[in-house]
Amino acid sequence: MKNSKQGFLPMRHGIKLSNKQSPKTDEELKRISNIPYASAVGSIQYVVQCTRPDVAYSLSVTSRYQACAEEAHWSAVKIILNFQSDDGDAKSQSGFIFKLNGGVLAWKSAKQATTTDSNMEAEYIATSEAAKEAIWMKNYIQELGVVPRIDELGYLLQ
Repeated sequence: MKNSKQGFLPMRHGIKLSNKQSPKTDEELKRISNIPYASAVGSIQYVVQCTRPDVAYSLSVTSRYQACAEEAHWSAVKIILNFQSDDGDAKSQSGFIFKLNGGVLAWKSAKQATTTDSNMEAEYIATSEAAKEAIWMKNYIQELGVVPRIDELGYLLQ
């Protein structure tokens, strides 16, 4: 992992993964069984559910091959892990997801513009950005008239 190159996209263009790349010899099976492929994919799944929806597509591609993973599949997982890693600038990652009737209306995941002294400061900045977006979304939906009324807590009222 230390020698892998840093990427800007969670899934690089031109990567072709398929079942045909699965291990064929006993030696390949033994080598790939020592790689924590399923564990890494599961960890990425957790991160996608909690904070990083931007890597969901890459996760869906790599998770298809848990039963027959090979070096190319492991390389794709490492690219996703490198994409999520910190590049040393000490800026926090923040984001939000807004849903309406089970569908995603808006989401954002980005590095904060400023460096903070504590995690609490970073959380305040993230909360402030999400609150601004929530107010904008509430006003926009009300202007469209597609929802009769939204109360102060954001619940849809009939």
